[in-house]
Amino acid sequence: MKHNYFKPVLAVLMLASASLYAQENVDTAVFGKIRRAEMSNSHIPMIAHYITDVAGPRLTNSPGYKRAGMWAVETMKKWGMKNTAMEPWGDFGKGWEIQDFSISFKSPYSQSIIAYPEPWTGNTNGPVSGGVVILPQANAMDTAYIIKHSADFKGKFVLIAGKAPAYDADFKPSAERLSDTALANMKDTYMLSRQVLEGYLKFFKVIARVPELIKQAGALAILTSGNENRNGTVFVQGLIGYKTNTEASVVKVAISSEDGQRIKRLVESGQNVELNLNVKGKFYDADTKGYNVVGEIPGTDPKLKSQLVMLGGHMDAWASSTGATDNGAGCIVMLEAVRLLDSLGLKPKRTIRIALWGGEEQGLLGSYGYVKNHFRGTDMVLKPEAAKVSAYFNLDNGTGKIRGIFAQGNTAIKPVFEQWFKPFADLGASTVTLANTGSTDHLSFDWAGIPGFQFIQDPIDYETRTHHSNMDNYDHLKIEDLKQAAIIVASFVYQTSVRPDMMPRKPAEKGTFVFDGL
Repeated sequence: MKHNYFKPVLAVLMLASASLYAQENVDTAVFGKIRRAEMSNSHIPMIAHYITDVAGPRLTNSPGYKRAGMWAVETMKKWGMKNTAMEPWGDFGKGWEIQDFSISFKSPYSQSIIAYPEPWTGNTNGPVSGGVVILPQANAMDTAYIIKHSADFKGKFVLIAGKAPAYDADFKPSAERLSDTALANMKDTYMLSRQVLEGYLKFFKVIARVPELIKQAGALAILTSGNENRNGTVFVQGLIGYKTNTEASVVKVAISSEDGQRIKRLVESGQNVELNLNVKGKFYDADTKGYNVVGEIPGTDPKLKSQLVMLGGHMDAWASSTGATDNGAGCIVMLEAVRLLDSLGLKPKRTIRIALWGGEEQGLLGSYGYVKNHFRGTDMVLKPEAAKVSAYFNLDNGTGKIRGIFAQGNTAIKPVFEQWFKPFADLGASTVTLANTGSTDHLSFDWAGIPGFQFIQDPIDYETRTHHSNMDNYDHLKIEDLKQAAIIVASFVYQTSVRPDMMPRKPAEKGTFVFDGL
């Protein structure tokens, strides 16, 4: 039997090489300084108050979005940050906000209904009253059915309603934290292929035609009563209409499942059901450009200060509440992270740039437009500035504390992040998964070949209660979780800014991945 005397030596050399590769010079002293500063003098409650309560609903291009954006710009200036601005990324469309709204039973008795107008809905031009006709949910996308029954809709409220929902979920907790088992078995989440996105585009074209057919039939308004709208929580979106809708467009209102089912039962039992409705919204089209909020902490190293470390979250939100968890939370944490870094005078070597995005809810439009303007044009050619971005860090999965990070298949970066997380094991953050997550703004950077990462967060009641709903308000924020997140984000951003080398990156994708507008 031959002996390979070089095999043990080679194995030792390989282990040493791997150890050297994985070992990071983590500045735990600065990590500790950031942690102590946040826990002793957090500005998170103040930032959260202004982003949510004071700014109000932050639909893209709405007055609330601009209030939040200008507050962030002026606040970063006061902190001493540079190049703070609301930066246009391209054409978005119209802003919109509700100015007056009410809906109630007129008959068989008077009572308010839990409901919210869909964003960019048309107006009723004063209070209107009328009866109700039921459009079965199974036929709501069937244009032939709608045309056949169009005579039934004239002068009526059209209620789209299905079967009564089951309330089995009420026996389960609506909020949760990730278990060790769940963290150890993270899978790809929120990932949509281009084929799926194309399917959505076709679907949106169909649902855009349905309301017009109903309006042409002379209906007063469309009322939607989804089964998810239970227990006082109403989920309200409006994915189409920001480019084309006007005050004369079809009126659309989302109502609670309980009210929808009550109306349905009354109609089906032959009762005289009449409703009152008043919708008065205002469209803003003087400036249809979309804006992101940006600001910088300049780098201090003569050789590295032209390079960038970026962090961000989307500032736009839906209009039925004040967008606290989606995604006020991400903006609050990122603003607090740069405040910490700036106030502590840590002097990063690379420039740190924060970006709070607009138009995320319509298809990552703000971050995608920013990346096209700065890093990768519509001709798919990378711009010189792309090579100067070391990494982008994103937060956009609610108010829960950070439990780890998605490495997006970047195998070279996994051991780096594992070293960085070690000082935060006692805060519950240690997981680095090669799995991917999608549907948020780090994908715009990933598309341009720039390392872009989303942190793993405890879900709390994000999907069950607050995401795109009327419950997405300040009171559903977990302030202590946000403090923990700010500590970790600030530390990761700082470490990236002083690291001798830029972060390892993957090849750029060849195609595009997001909606270019609906």
